[in-house]
Amino acid sequence: MPIRETDSQKTWQRRTGRESLSHWAMWLVGLMIFAYCWQQISQATTWFFVWDAPRIANDIWTRATPPKWDYIAQLGEPIWDTLNIATLGTIIALFLAVPVAFFAARNTTPSALFVRPIALLIIVSTRSINSLIWALLLIAIIGPGVFAGVIAIAIRSIGFCAKLLYEAIEEIDEIQVEAITATGASRWQVMAYGIVPQILPAFAGIAVFRWDINIRESTVLGLVGAGGIGLQLSASLNVLAWPQVSLILLVILAAVVISEWVSAKVRGAII
Repeated sequence: MPIRETDSQKTWQRRTGRESLSHWAMWLVGLMIFAYCWQQISQATTWFFVWDAPRIANDIWTRATPPKWDYIAQLGEPIWDTLNIATLGTIIALFLAVPVAFFAARNTTPSALFVRPIALLIIVSTRSINSLIWALLLIAIIGPGVFAGVIAIAIRSIGFCAKLLYEAIEEIDEIQVEAITATGASRWQVMAYGIVPQILPAFAGIAVFRWDINIRESTVLGLVGAGGIGLQLSASLNVLAWPQVSLILLVILAAVVISEWVSAKVRGAII
């Protein structure tokens, strides 16, 4: 005789009927939002230029190749300025990010009610504004040049470094801290011998990682007058010197690849 399906033998389903309905409703809402956003973008887009883009790109490529190799002699100092902007900006940011991170971490802040919110505000405010915007503001204040680029990179990097560092501080092994505290050590001794040794690998990794990012960001600061190789890129674009532009882009690519290789080697040695 055939076996009848009882309640205990019901076919397994991933979702209940209500959950399936909610799932498809979310997809429908997502598609509606996408359609609305696409409509707004389409209305603000000149589609003639979009369809003509392949021809324009091919024309620029033809003009930009081959690169103007003899122009490379004029890029030595700008690329050196770019490296200095990234390096000095990273160093300044690390010096400022360390105290901010200790103030922001729950287990090291002097006051969770007053000091920690201020530290978190510094982290959020410096991370939320792009380095190009910082550079524009600083150029208006202190004038164009490499110094404005260094400060822009430093301010932008404070929040990034402080956020990762204060998270590392909050994740330390509290047993080591308690052991040092039990010996009668002062607050500074506990920090020096119980906390700092635990976060040094994370600090080194953050420093190298941020320096690698800053190499990329500093290459474009010259577009707004903050020094570096971006200044030559902006000047070449303004006069439509495409062979020079292609050479500058190749130099930037080489600098980024080398910085990526260096940072990977250093992080590998640290880890």
